[in-house]
Amino acid sequence: MDKETLAAYDRGAAGFASDWEAQPPPTDLHAVVQRFFCPGPTADIGCGAGRDTAWLDANGYPAQGFDASEGLLAEARRRHPKLRFSFAVLPALAGVAEGSFTNVLCETVIMHLGPGEVTEAVRRLLATLVPGGTLYLSWRVTEGTDRRDEHGRLYAAFDPVQALQGLDGAEILLDEQRGSLSSGKLIRRIVARKPEA
Repeated sequence: MDKETLAAYDRGAAGFASDWEAQPPPTDLHAVVQRFFCPGPTADIGCGAGRDTAWLDANGYPAQGFDASEGLLAEARRRHPKLRFSFAVLPALAGVAEGSFTNVLCETVIMHLGPGEVTEAVRRLLATLVPGGTLYLSWRVTEGTDRRDEHGRLYAAFDPVQALQGLDGAEILLDEQRGSLSSGKLIRRIVARKPEA
């Protein structure tokens, strides 16, 4: 995970959390989750301040949030004290056991990774699923070259093939590129099902 990005999230955790809570609900994300996820334990990888974790948990997908920013985890725990939030860093996700979850949500996170880490991160996300489990993966699309925003967060302009290589053997259920109803940014969204054992 990009260190400058993590530092930005730690520094500005309260402000980022307030901004995300003020955005319109991500009803497009919710519709995709309800279409493809099955009831069962669900991981929100890169959970930020816990908005999506709380929605998942309240809508039939018992959820646990994971993030690499201690500042954002503190916000998540404060805002959603009944839910469980843990520290984990992509691409390795040390401490997150393989075959643990029916569903994994990784919403707009992997663009904060270095280009050499994307495939490994996606493979690791898939590995945390039970056989037949479902991965929702999205990232903010950056054309041309990598960019950093005014906070210092990295938005990597990686080739989508790097993400798709991490899904080798999985069934692609959805692959689309569109504007997010919540943030207004262009995102690529993929839903994939892990092969049955």
